[in-house]
Amino acid sequence: MRAVVTGGAGFIGSHVVDTLVARGDEVHVLDDFSRGKRENVAAGVRVHDADIRGEPGRVFDEVRPEVCFHLAAQADVRVSVERPDFDADVNVVGTLQVLEAARRHGTKIVFASTGGAIYGECEGPAREDHPRTPLAPYGVSKLAGEEYLSAFNRLYGTGHVSLRYGNVYGPRQDPKGEAGVVAIFMNRLREDETPKIFGDGAQTRDYVYVGDVVAATLAAAEHAGGVLNIGTGVETSVLDLYERIQRVAGVERDPEFAAARAGELQRSVLDASLAKRELGWEPERSLDEGLAETWAWISSP
Repeated sequence: MRAVVTGGAGFIGSHVVDTLVARGDEVHVLDDFSRGKRENVAAGVRVHDADIRGEPGRVFDEVRPEVCFHLAAQADVRVSVERPDFDADVNVVGTLQVLEAARRHGTKIVFASTGGAIYGECEGPAREDHPRTPLAPYGVSKLAGEEYLSAFNRLYGTGHVSLRYGNVYGPRQDPKGEAGVVAIFMNRLREDETPKIFGDGAQTRDYVYVGDVVAATLAAAEHAGGVLNIGTGVETSVLDLYERIQRVAGVERDPEFAAARAGELQRSVLDASLAKRELGWEPERSLDEGLAETWAWISSP
């Protein structure tokens, strides 16, 4: 397969690239390196230093990819609240540019969307038909991207797929970038600092290991099109997560508590049974196994 991975130098994107390379595909990375790191990109991969808001057409005209794994995004909820115009420019206009470039070459798109930020508060595992009530512009912009993919599918008969990821964690997550709580907690323990928990720590999330997310993302390239949740179906509180991280790190340290952040979800968990039926996908790593692999990476010299 000839593939373009937008955001291929980032956290999830670089793992997608690694797996594609390992199975012998021709891989091209499109990244502007505003967040991604060149050292994340596997040797021998062609890198196109470009912005999805203005330059994907040039890259697609050169590469003529069969599939595009579209992971480039503005992924910080706080930035989306402070700069909703910038968030929409990257996540909506950028995605539309990728769609138009793909349309010219018959390229299939697998789009990295989000579950928690789109669904809002959950009383239990949310299915794909759960009401969509995003609390921040980030969720709105990702939902808009999904709707553009769906509209293109209807208008042009394409088979683009949107994957609503849970809270992805694992090696290469930047504690100062995407601000994943696992990376933040582990980095603070590694630096002999005190992790901070906002609110009472009872808020829950669906933590899914990056290797499992990559497996689902690649499987989606063969799907007929639509929207699928990618999560574990298990909700874990921030307090429980921190206890587990302390165990794998072999460190005991009381956290610092701070006031709850405005607009933060209290419960977020995904029902991924549709992905099991239609992709044959299930997460393979338990949370403790994934945390151990992540700590081994983050604590290495």
